[in-house]
Amino acid sequence: MPFLADVEESFWFPKQASSFASEVDWVYDFILYICIAFFVPMMAFMVWTVFKYTKKKGTKAESQVTHNTPLELAWSIGPSVLLVWMFVQGSISYLDMRTPPEGSYDVGVQAFKWGWTMDYGGGTFHPELHIVKDEPTKLSMRSTDVIHSLFIPAFRAKKDIVPGRYNYMWFKPTVASEKVSEEELAKAKKQSEGGDGWDYDKYQFTPEGYTFFDLYCTEYCGTNHSEMQTVVVVHETQDELDAWIKANSSRPDDQTPAEWGQLLYNRRGCSGCHSNDGSKLVGPSFKDLYASEHALASGDNVVVDDNYVRESIIAPKAKVVAGYQPVMPSYKGQLSDDDIESIIAYLKSLSSNADAK
Repeated sequence: MPFLADVEESFWFPKQASSFASEVDWVYDFILYICIAFFVPMMAFMVWTVFKYTKKKGTKAESQVTHNTPLELAWSIGPSVLLVWMFVQGSISYLDMRTPPEGSYDVGVQAFKWGWTMDYGGGTFHPELHIVKDEPTKLSMRSTDVIHSLFIPAFRAKKDIVPGRYNYMWFKPTVASEKVSEEELAKAKKQSEGGDGWDYDKYQFTPEGYTFFDLYCTEYCGTNHSEMQTVVVVHETQDELDAWIKANSSRPDDQTPAEWGQLLYNRRGCSGCHSNDGSKLVGPSFKDLYASEHALASGDNVVVDDNYVRESIIAPKAKVVAGYQPVMPSYKGQLSDDDIESIIAYLKSLSSNADAK
């Protein structure tokens, strides 16, 4: 990424963008060079002995049993001291990463198959992680289904997320994201019109124009594990972050409910399980779903109307469609009434059945 060109980069790792990065890289490199310093002479000596002590076939073997106490003590005690040092250095770094500073900025993280939801408080939820430069940030993480693992390579930060409990991690970002030009952002938005959503890999910046760091799951969690990715945006100031949160807390006045519903469909991870083109994924496709009739796993039939959609969002396991597993997490308390109405409006826009009703 061009905006990170001035950030230190090692041969083995991506850009350094947190207070942990330089220490992790230094310890890793030092251990690597120690291993190389032992490995290369040992392998060279082994190859040399292969030729030095090779005898012709049929030659009688000779016994060369010797004992050298100083040499044996040296190759036992010396490496042991290095191993203890490696352990101590690793422990210091680990304990530092495990202890969030008092007053850290706290963001709630919900992991689910196969996406992320960040809770910024006040009813604001978003799949992207937005934080402030040089501000210690604590993530309070939970899983709604299986074990996941949150990893931000540029921060050298990784932590498993286990269902049934809260896990925590913290870091202090040291490099802020930049905003691309208005012309570049407008061009990207025009290209993405009519698509299935914003292509982060293609544009390398968010729909608001922020460059970002990668965040993804590193614990295999099912079929679409490789798609469980999102981005980290680092703001220069708290005021900038607050402005972003405010802008994403509710539907803008100039946006229709159906447009906001489509945005939520992509933003809240719906697209990972429900297609909008009729193809079958983990859950039923949204195409022509509204006002259609479906058989339930209980044996009953149900017509997809406003009440059913609302219930499916808040209590998704109450009425499970036949042929699908009850794996959808509840969004109770995460979506406002306007958000749910907007999703319903988006479903109506995708359904020919809604026009006929």
